[in-house]
Amino acid sequence: MRIGAHVRDDDPLAAGRERGAEVVQFFLADPQSWKKPPEHPQAEALRATDLDVFVHSPYPVNIASMNNRIRIPSRKTVLQHAEGAAAIGAKGLVVHGGHVTQGEDPEQGIENWKKFFERQAKDGGFPLPILIENTAGGENAMARRFDMLAKLWDAVGEFGAGFCLDTCHAFAAGEELVGIVDRVKAITGRIDLVHLNNSRDEFGSSRDRHANISTGTIEPEVLAAVVAAAGAPVVVETPSEGQAEDIAFLRQALGG
Repeated sequence: MRIGAHVRDDDPLAAGRERGAEVVQFFLADPQSWKKPPEHPQAEALRATDLDVFVHSPYPVNIASMNNRIRIPSRKTVLQHAEGAAAIGAKGLVVHGGHVTQGEDPEQGIENWKKFFERQAKDGGFPLPILIENTAGGENAMARRFDMLAKLWDAVGEFGAGFCLDTCHAFAAGEELVGIVDRVKAITGRIDLVHLNNSRDEFGSSRDRHANISTGTIEPEVLAAVVAAAGAPVVVETPSEGQAEDIAFLRQALGG
């Protein structure tokens, strides 16, 4: 089981070494921006590293949106970041499932995701796997509740979409973590990456506030059980000062 952390983007290799990580995830550009990512200064070293590398797309991205001023730049941004991630040898690009706004039909959001994959398939597909991540809140979210996730996967699964399971998001969305891996795989058939985060808030809060493994409201043993069952690379997106301890805890809990 390879375990690591979300780290700073300027020197992810050094940050990974500081934490004893086997996996690093980072942004290629300002996470609040639509800008095309520049060439990474460590591109050659990242391609040569024995670390598993993942990239997270910017936060404004919302492929499901009915607003053309959000959806169209979201498509462009995901493709640009997918190309940038592939250029550094990343194994996947994480993209939030997104949402439609109040009063809009969530089915249209699912259709927007399908069109995105269909159009890119006609252009030869993506240069690396697109990993859709479950989210914590929003009544009209595509990947908050698992009944909606099932509808989304019916639309995009045939195009090879991957899945990133975030434990804090699931807990905040009101999904029990015990047995969650089996429930997810029954829908998606796969888990490509786990974001292993504790939660600062209570079950079903809809709030996405991460905590280190030992300090949140989820029992650490439950989190370790999710990792063991998933059998996928693990990234902790917890507060940076405790990430080394989070990684060490997981390794010990998994017998490594």
